[in-house]
Amino acid sequence: MTLTLVPDLGDLLRLQPQYNAGTVAELLARLGAREVLWATSPDPDHPLRDALPAAGIVLRDLDLPDWTWAEAEHEQFQTFLQQYPQGRERLRAAAQAERSLAAALAGPLTAAQVLGPVLAEATTYHDALRAALDEGPGTRWQARRLDETAAHLAGRSGVALAPLDDLPGLLQRLPDTTVPDLSGFIPGERSRLRALADRAWQLRPDDDFGALLAALERETGDAVTPRAELDAAAAGLCLAVGQVKDARALLERAAHGLADDQPRSLAGLTLARLGQVRDALGDRELAIRTYRAVLALNYAPLVALEAAQAGLNEAFVLQDGESPA
Repeated sequence: MTLTLVPDLGDLLRLQPQYNAGTVAELLARLGAREVLWATSPDPDHPLRDALPAAGIVLRDLDLPDWTWAEAEHEQFQTFLQQYPQGRERLRAAAQAERSLAAALAGPLTAAQVLGPVLAEATTYHDALRAALDEGPGTRWQARRLDETAAHLAGRSGVALAPLDDLPGLLQRLPDTTVPDLSGFIPGERSRLRALADRAWQLRPDDDFGALLAALERETGDAVTPRAELDAAAAGLCLAVGQVKDARALLERAAHGLADDQPRSLAGLTLARLGQVRDALGDRELAIRTYRAVLALNYAPLVALEAAQAGLNEAFVLQDGESPA
Protein backbone atom coordinates (compact mmCIF):
# COMPACT_ATOMS: atom_id res chain seq x y z
CA MET A 1 0.00 0.00 0.00
CA THR A 2 1.15 3.52 -0.84
CA LEU A 3 1.19 6.60 1.33
CA THR A 4 0.25 9.80 -0.54
CA LEU A 5 1.60 13.10 0.76
CA VAL A 6 -0.66 16.12 0.23
CA PRO A 7 1.08 19.52 0.57
CA ASP A 8 -0.14 21.94 3.21
CA LEU A 9 0.41 25.71 2.92
CA GLY A 10 -0.76 26.56 6.44
CA ASP A 11 -2.24 30.05 6.76
CA LEU A 12 -1.35 30.74 3.12
CA LEU A 13 -4.35 28.56 2.23
CA ARG A 14 -6.49 31.56 3.23
CA LEU A 15 -4.82 33.66 0.51
CA GLN A 16 -4.99 31.19 -2.39
CA PRO A 17 -8.20 31.20 -4.49
CA GLN A 18 -7.28 27.96 -6.30
CA TYR A 19 -5.45 26.11 -3.51
CA ASN A 20 -7.38 26.81 -0.35
CA ALA A 21 -8.93 24.66 2.39
CA GLY A 22 -11.86 23.84 0.11
CA THR A 23 -9.46 22.76 -2.65
CA VAL A 24 -7.61 20.44 -0.28
CA ALA A 25 -10.94 18.93 0.80
CA GLU A 26 -11.82 18.35 -2.86
CA LEU A 27 -8.41 16.83 -3.57
CA LEU A 28 -8.76 14.45 -0.62
CA ALA A 29 -12.24 13.47 -1.80
CA ARG A 30 -10.79 12.73 -5.25
CA LEU A 31 -8.22 10.48 -3.57
CA GLY A 32 -11.05 8.68 -1.78
CA ALA A 33 -9.64 9.65 1.64
CA ARG A 34 -12.06 9.24 4.54
CA GLU A 35 -9.29 10.09 6.99
CA VAL A 36 -5.91 11.78 6.82
CA LEU A 37 -2.73 11.54 8.88
CA TRP A 38 -1.87 14.94 10.35
CA ALA A 39 1.88 15.46 9.87
CA THR A 40 1.74 19.21 9.57
CA SER A 41 1.52 22.31 11.81
CA PRO A 42 0.47 21.84 15.45
CA ASP A 43 -1.43 25.15 15.27
CA PRO A 44 -4.90 24.45 16.72
CA ASP A 45 -6.34 27.24 14.53
CA HIS A 46 -5.00 25.77 11.28
CA PRO A 47 -7.59 26.32 8.49
CA LEU A 48 -7.70 22.61 7.65
CA ARG A 49 -8.65 21.73 11.23
CA ASP A 50 -11.84 23.63 10.43
CA ALA A 51 -12.42 22.51 6.87
CA LEU A 52 -11.61 18.80 6.78
CA PRO A 53 -13.74 17.55 9.70
CA ALA A 54 -16.60 19.70 8.37
CA ALA A 55 -16.16 17.90 5.04
CA GLY A 56 -16.43 14.53 6.81
CA ILE A 57 -12.71 13.74 6.80
CA VAL A 58 -11.27 12.39 10.05
CA LEU A 59 -7.94 13.82 11.21
CA ARG A 60 -5.49 11.33 12.73
CA ASP A 61 -2.88 13.20 14.76
CA LEU A 62 0.60 11.73 14.90
CA ASP A 63 2.44 11.75 18.20
CA LEU A 64 5.09 14.14 16.92
CA PRO A 65 7.43 15.98 19.32
CA ASP A 66 7.19 19.70 19.93
CA TRP A 67 9.86 21.53 17.90
CA THR A 68 9.03 25.10 18.93
CA TRP A 69 12.33 25.29 20.81
CA ALA A 70 14.17 25.02 17.48
CA GLU A 71 12.90 28.47 16.48
CA ALA A 72 14.45 30.02 19.60
CA GLU A 73 17.77 28.29 18.85
CA HIS A 74 17.57 29.53 15.26
CA GLU A 75 17.18 33.13 16.43
CA GLN A 76 20.10 32.77 18.84
CA PHE A 77 22.25 31.33 16.05
CA GLN A 78 21.39 34.26 13.79
CA THR A 79 22.34 36.71 16.54
CA PHE A 80 25.68 34.94 16.94
CA LEU A 81 26.43 35.02 13.19
CA GLN A 82 25.59 38.72 12.98
CA GLN A 83 28.69 39.46 15.06
CA TYR A 84 31.13 38.32 12.34
CA PRO A 85 31.61 39.40 8.70
CA GLN A 86 31.67 35.78 7.49
CA GLY A 87 28.56 35.05 9.52
CA ARG A 88 26.73 38.01 8.03
CA GLU A 89 27.63 36.75 4.54
CA ARG A 90 26.13 33.35 5.38
CA LEU A 91 22.97 35.03 6.64
CA ARG A 92 22.65 37.02 3.42
CA ALA A 93 22.82 33.81 1.39
CA ALA A 94 20.14 32.22 3.58
CA ALA A 95 17.95 35.32 3.28
CA GLN A 96 18.20 35.20 -0.52
CA ALA A 97 17.00 31.59 -0.49
CA GLU A 98 14.07 32.55 1.74
CA ARG A 99 13.13 35.43 -0.58
CA SER A 100 13.12 33.09 -3.57
CA LEU A 101 10.79 30.63 -1.83
CA ALA A 102 8.53 33.45 -0.62
CA ALA A 103 8.31 34.78 -4.19
CA ALA A 104 7.32 31.33 -5.45
CA LEU A 105 4.54 31.21 -2.87
CA ALA A 106 3.34 34.77 -3.41
CA GLY A 107 1.33 34.48 -6.61
CA PRO A 108 -2.00 32.72 -7.18
CA LEU A 109 -1.23 29.00 -7.15
CA THR A 110 -2.97 25.95 -8.53
CA ALA A 111 -2.48 22.45 -7.13
CA ALA A 112 -0.34 21.65 -10.18
CA GLN A 113 1.91 24.64 -9.48
CA VAL A 114 2.22 23.73 -5.81
CA LEU A 115 3.33 20.19 -6.67
CA GLY A 116 5.47 21.35 -9.60
CA PRO A 117 7.61 24.50 -9.62
CA VAL A 118 6.87 25.49 -6.02
CA LEU A 119 7.84 22.06 -4.69
CA ALA A 120 11.04 22.27 -6.75
CA GLU A 121 11.73 25.71 -5.27
CA ALA A 122 11.27 24.26 -1.76
CA THR A 123 13.94 21.67 -2.57
CA THR A 124 16.29 24.40 -3.79
CA TYR A 125 15.56 26.47 -0.69
CA HIS A 126 16.53 23.75 1.78
CA ASP A 127 19.66 22.88 -0.20
CA ALA A 128 20.69 26.55 -0.15
CA LEU A 129 19.87 26.92 3.55
CA ARG A 130 22.02 23.91 4.49
CA ALA A 131 24.85 25.19 2.30
CA ALA A 132 24.73 28.60 3.97
CA LEU A 133 24.07 27.69 7.61
CA ASP A 134 24.75 23.94 7.93
CA GLU A 135 22.32 21.42 9.39
CA GLY A 136 21.45 22.29 12.98
CA PRO A 137 20.12 25.48 14.55
CA GLY A 138 20.56 27.28 11.23
CA THR A 139 18.01 24.96 9.58
CA ARG A 140 15.89 24.63 12.73
CA TRP A 141 17.17 21.03 12.93
CA GLN A 142 15.18 20.14 9.84
CA ALA A 143 16.93 16.83 9.15
CA ARG A 144 16.33 15.57 12.69
CA ARG A 145 12.72 16.69 12.62
CA LEU A 146 12.08 15.02 9.26
CA ASP A 147 13.74 11.81 10.49
CA GLU A 148 11.25 11.71 13.36
CA THR A 149 8.27 12.52 11.13
CA ALA A 150 9.33 9.85 8.63
CA ALA A 151 9.62 7.31 11.45
CA HIS A 152 5.99 8.00 12.40
CA LEU A 153 4.85 7.66 8.78
CA ALA A 154 6.91 4.58 7.87
CA GLY A 155 4.81 1.54 7.05
CA ARG A 156 1.57 3.50 6.83
CA SER A 157 -0.75 3.79 3.87
CA GLY A 158 -3.48 6.19 2.88
CA VAL A 159 -3.03 9.97 2.85
CA ALA A 160 -0.95 12.29 5.03
CA LEU A 161 -0.90 16.07 5.17
CA ALA A 162 2.58 17.57 5.45
CA PRO A 163 4.00 21.09 5.06
CA LEU A 164 4.93 21.81 1.47
CA ASP A 165 8.59 22.42 2.28
CA ASP A 166 8.79 19.10 4.20
CA LEU A 167 7.71 17.08 1.17
CA PRO A 168 11.14 16.88 -0.56
CA GLY A 169 12.80 15.48 2.57
CA LEU A 170 9.95 13.09 3.37
CA LEU A 171 9.87 11.75 -0.18
CA GLN A 172 13.60 11.01 0.11
CA ARG A 173 13.20 9.24 3.45
CA LEU A 174 10.08 7.29 2.48
CA PRO A 175 10.70 5.83 -0.99
CA ASP A 176 7.27 4.18 -1.14
CA THR A 177 5.44 7.50 -0.74
CA THR A 178 4.06 9.58 -3.57
CA VAL A 179 2.25 12.86 -4.24
CA PRO A 180 -1.25 13.06 -5.74
CA ASP A 181 -1.77 12.46 -9.43
CA LEU A 182 -3.47 15.68 -10.52
CA SER A 183 -4.44 14.50 -14.00
CA GLY A 184 -7.85 15.98 -14.69
CA PHE A 185 -8.18 17.60 -11.28
CA ILE A 186 -10.02 20.93 -11.42
CA PRO A 187 -11.09 22.82 -8.28
CA GLY A 188 -14.87 22.81 -7.94
CA GLU A 189 -17.63 24.61 -6.10
CA ARG A 190 -16.24 23.90 -2.65
CA SER A 191 -12.98 25.57 -3.59
CA ARG A 192 -14.74 28.51 -5.25
CA LEU A 193 -16.99 29.15 -2.24
CA ARG A 194 -14.07 28.91 0.19
CA ALA A 195 -12.13 31.42 -1.93
CA LEU A 196 -15.06 33.85 -1.81
CA ALA A 197 -15.31 33.69 1.98
CA ASP A 198 -11.54 34.00 2.42
CA ARG A 199 -11.56 37.04 0.16
CA ALA A 200 -14.40 38.67 2.09
CA TRP A 201 -12.55 38.26 5.40
CA GLN A 202 -9.63 40.24 3.92
CA LEU A 203 -11.37 43.34 2.57
CA ARG A 204 -8.91 45.72 0.89
CA PRO A 205 -9.31 49.46 0.28
CA ASP A 206 -9.72 49.00 -3.48
CA ASP A 207 -12.31 46.20 -3.21
CA ASP A 208 -15.82 46.59 -4.57
CA PHE A 209 -17.78 46.35 -1.32
CA GLY A 210 -21.16 46.06 -3.04
CA ALA A 211 -20.06 43.31 -5.40
CA LEU A 212 -18.52 41.24 -2.60
CA LEU A 213 -21.60 41.64 -0.41
CA ALA A 214 -23.90 40.66 -3.27
CA ALA A 215 -21.76 37.61 -4.04
CA LEU A 216 -21.98 36.46 -0.42
CA GLU A 217 -25.74 36.95 -0.36
CA ARG A 218 -26.23 34.84 -3.51
CA GLU A 219 -24.62 31.74 -1.99
CA THR A 220 -26.34 29.11 0.13
CA GLY A 221 -23.11 27.72 1.60
CA ASP A 222 -21.84 24.17 2.01
CA ALA A 223 -20.31 22.01 4.73
CA VAL A 224 -16.87 23.66 4.61
CA THR A 225 -18.18 27.22 4.16
CA PRO A 226 -21.69 27.24 5.67
CA ARG A 227 -24.27 29.97 5.29
CA ALA A 228 -23.50 31.13 8.84
CA GLU A 229 -19.91 31.94 7.85
CA LEU A 230 -21.04 33.80 4.74
CA ASP A 231 -23.28 35.95 6.95
CA ALA A 232 -20.44 36.56 9.41
CA ALA A 233 -18.11 37.50 6.55
CA ALA A 234 -20.76 39.85 5.15
CA ALA A 235 -21.02 41.43 8.60
CA GLY A 236 -17.29 42.08 8.49
CA LEU A 237 -17.76 43.95 5.21
CA CYS A 238 -20.51 46.07 6.74
CA LEU A 239 -18.34 46.90 9.73
CA ALA A 240 -15.48 47.94 7.47
CA VAL A 241 -17.69 50.62 5.92
CA GLY A 242 -19.34 51.69 9.18
CA GLN A 243 -22.71 49.92 8.77
CA VAL A 244 -22.79 48.65 12.36
CA LYS A 245 -26.53 47.95 12.61
CA ASP A 246 -26.48 45.94 9.38
CA ALA A 247 -23.48 44.04 10.74
CA ARG A 248 -25.38 43.21 13.93
CA ALA A 249 -28.35 41.85 11.96
CA LEU A 250 -26.05 39.65 9.87
CA LEU A 251 -24.14 38.40 12.91
CA GLU A 252 -27.36 37.55 14.73
CA ARG A 253 -28.52 35.64 11.66
CA ALA A 254 -25.17 33.88 11.58
CA ALA A 255 -25.42 33.02 15.29
CA HIS A 256 -28.86 31.48 14.75
CA GLY A 257 -27.41 29.40 11.93
CA LEU A 258 -24.61 27.84 13.98
CA ALA A 259 -24.61 24.04 14.30
CA ASP A 260 -22.38 21.36 15.83
CA ASP A 261 -21.27 19.91 12.50
CA GLN A 262 -19.86 23.19 11.19
CA PRO A 263 -16.19 24.29 11.20
CA ARG A 264 -15.18 24.34 14.83
CA SER A 265 -13.83 27.90 14.98
CA LEU A 266 -16.94 29.48 13.47
CA ALA A 267 -19.04 29.70 16.64
CA GLY A 268 -16.32 31.39 18.68
CA LEU A 269 -15.41 33.91 15.99
CA THR A 270 -19.04 34.75 15.23
CA LEU A 271 -20.13 35.16 18.84
CA ALA A 272 -17.04 37.15 19.86
CA ARG A 273 -17.65 39.63 17.06
CA LEU A 274 -21.38 39.73 17.84
CA GLY A 275 -20.59 40.57 21.47
CA GLN A 276 -18.38 43.43 20.37
CA VAL A 277 -21.02 44.81 18.00
CA ARG A 278 -23.69 44.61 20.71
CA ASP A 279 -21.30 46.48 23.00
CA ALA A 280 -20.62 49.10 20.33
CA LEU A 281 -24.37 49.69 20.01
CA GLY A 282 -24.80 50.09 23.75
CA ASP A 283 -26.39 46.71 24.58
CA ARG A 284 -23.95 45.88 27.38
CA GLU A 285 -26.02 43.23 29.15
CA LEU A 286 -26.57 41.19 26.00
CA ALA A 287 -22.92 41.67 25.02
CA ILE A 288 -21.78 40.18 28.34
CA ARG A 289 -24.00 37.15 27.81
CA THR A 290 -22.53 36.73 24.33
CA TYR A 291 -18.94 36.94 25.60
CA ARG A 292 -19.74 34.32 28.24
CA ALA A 293 -21.15 32.07 25.54
CA VAL A 294 -17.78 32.21 23.75
CA LEU A 295 -15.90 31.20 26.91
CA ALA A 296 -18.33 28.30 27.47
CA LEU A 297 -17.67 26.72 24.07
CA ASN A 298 -15.78 23.43 23.89
CA TYR A 299 -13.44 25.10 21.40
CA ALA A 300 -12.87 28.67 20.30
CA PRO A 301 -9.83 30.22 18.57
CA LEU A 302 -7.45 32.15 20.78
CA VAL A 303 -8.39 35.47 19.16
CA ALA A 304 -12.06 34.85 20.00
CA LEU A 305 -11.26 33.89 23.60
CA GLU A 306 -9.10 36.97 24.06
CA ALA A 307 -11.77 39.23 22.55
CA ALA A 308 -14.45 37.72 24.79
CA GLN A 309 -12.36 38.05 27.94
CA ALA A 310 -11.44 41.64 27.06
CA GLY A 311 -15.12 42.39 26.45
CA LEU A 312 -16.05 41.03 29.88
CA ASN A 313 -13.37 43.15 31.50
CA GLU A 314 -14.33 46.35 29.72
CA ALA A 315 -17.06 47.32 27.27
CA PHE A 316 -15.87 47.27 23.68
CA VAL A 317 -15.95 50.65 21.89
CA LEU A 318 -15.73 50.74 18.11
CA GLN A 319 -13.28 53.44 17.05
CA ASP A 320 -13.36 55.16 13.66
CA GLY A 321 -11.82 52.86 11.06
CA GLU A 322 -11.62 49.96 13.51
CA SER A 323 -13.12 46.50 13.06
CA PRO A 324 -13.84 44.11 15.93
CA ALA A 325 -11.54 41.14 16.47
